[in-house]
Amino acid sequence: MATDYSRLNTGHVSAADKAVLDEGLRSYMLKVYNYVASGLALSGAAAAFTASTPALYNAVFGTPLQWVVMLAPLGLLFVMGRGSVQTTKILYWVMVATFGVSISYIFHVYTAESVVRVFFITAVTFGAMSLYGYTTKRDLSGMGSFLIMGLFGIIIASVVNIFLASSMLQFVVSVLGVLIFTGLTAFDTQRIKSEYYHGHDQELQEKGAIMGAVSLYLNFLNLFMMLLSLLGNRE
Repeated sequence: MATDYSRLNTGHVSAADKAVLDEGLRSYMLKVYNYVASGLALSGAAAAFTASTPALYNAVFGTPLQWVVMLAPLGLLFVMGRGSVQTTKILYWVMVATFGVSISYIFHVYTAESVVRVFFITAVTFGAMSLYGYTTKRDLSGMGSFLIMGLFGIIIASVVNIFLASSMLQFVVSVLGVLIFTGLTAFDTQRIKSEYYHGHDQELQEKGAIMGAVSLYLNFLNLFMMLLSLLGNRE
């Protein structure tokens, strides 16, 4: 029996339809989280492999190729979701692998122990905020608009700091970044959850799961990098 999504917010949903919705939502969110976890695992493997392979590491970070590796994921973000489901999946795996290569330098800058410690701190923080976003009845859309404006602010500040090389500005950006990406994790989780109720067909829903995973993956990755900047022990 098909579920009438348009009636979800009116309170006129039967018990059977609600059970179907709840089960479908759990399955959908599990798919999103599986994409996030798999993406992080692939990024970690790519980062570790690049950092431990001197020829590859030097080829990336000792030449202009580093700019290609750093900017390529951003280019992929602009085209993801526009093709078929299979194309979107392939672009997702390419993106997370490239992100892994681009952050492989952390293994040469920070101790392995601090990288692992900060990763687990990030995982706990991310998990708690995503759970909050999933369970809260509060509408986070207003907070999301504010956080997105803050995101643009720290991006601009980070670009400016490339030329200023100010440790104080970097500290401020990292602190604000932790707050912003922590909040965005809750906001994006609620947004992904609400999008499920739009009742798209299977293909659009599959794309939605991948693009939702992209948002949460980027929140996790950026939160990790900001926390590492604040809490990581340098070699």
